[in-house]
Amino acid sequence: MAWAKDHPIESDEDRLIARYFKPLATHPGAFGLTDDAAVIAPPAGCDLVLKTDGIIGGVHFFPDDPPDTIAKKALRVNLSDLAAKGARPLGFLLTLALPKEIGEAWLAPFARGLSADAELFGCPLFGGDTDRTPGPITISIAVLGAVPHGTMVRRAGAIPGDRVVVTGTIGDAALGLALRRDPATGQRWGLTRDQEDHLRQRYLVPQPRNAVAAALRAHASAAMDVSDGLAGDLAKLCRASGVAAEIACADVPLSDAARAALAKDPTLIETIVTGGDDYEVLATVPAGKVAALRQQASAAGVAVTEIGKVVAGQGEAHFLGADGQPLMLAHPSFSHF
Repeated sequence: MAWAKDHPIESDEDRLIARYFKPLATHPGAFGLTDDAAVIAPPAGCDLVLKTDGIIGGVHFFPDDPPDTIAKKALRVNLSDLAAKGARPLGFLLTLALPKEIGEAWLAPFARGLSADAELFGCPLFGGDTDRTPGPITISIAVLGAVPHGTMVRRAGAIPGDRVVVTGTIGDAALGLALRRDPATGQRWGLTRDQEDHLRQRYLVPQPRNAVAAALRAHASAAMDVSDGLAGDLAKLCRASGVAAEIACADVPLSDAARAALAKDPTLIETIVTGGDDYEVLATVPAGKVAALRQQASAAGVAVTEIGKVVAGQGEAHFLGADGQPLMLAHPSFSHF
């Protein structure tokens, strides 16, 4: 059922929506969440970009994670897809399925976290739905973005000779998840408290790279965000483009924390390149445009690193170790099924 109700008497759901979510509906087309639907006019000369992703307790987050970080993750995983497409956010729809034990103590910080990110990224709430569920908590967001007509960056488009680049650092979230599951892991890896905190935070709250959306439109031949692991997502991009890629693991950008863990346990390279939840942007760029992309991204506060090249092939992504030999990855990609 939609958030606008036909009930003559205000229900508990009506009060919940008015208290926690109406303040996020700042666009006039949301009608203050009082109608059955919202309306939005696409910006002149632009295409709409549509994306939906959900996160589920026990699958994408721990049910006892702080509610504000859960809210931020739910929105940011969708914003990350818009960034990789070169799109700017316009707004979002939210569907919540909540177990009966979830009350105001959880909803209040959840709404605060969501409100903070809606303002930070210029992405207001347009509407949605709330339901009860026997569990687990399920949060689904559909986000709307815009790009100048015909300029969305697709997965298809890479050609042999293009360079492969990524934003930020890779593998932090997967290592952070390992720490979340077993706190003693940090000691085995010889990490400082600050390094452990960095990895945990990267798992809890992704950093979508919307600041580089315009630069990607200008320079990338293909792009997608890294949600299911660098190796698996690069293979998806290669299949869509009908090419292959060769990546030097030594060139994959790592945080100080990930580098320290890898120095203690070199087998972690597989976790780093196959683990999910990075939410960085993976792109292919003509060789002559890499410098311009890096410069524009740096000006926006985002590091871009060249990690390999596109070669002739059919959907393969080869990761080469320090000896130049291909790594044999047991599980190249996270999968929900």
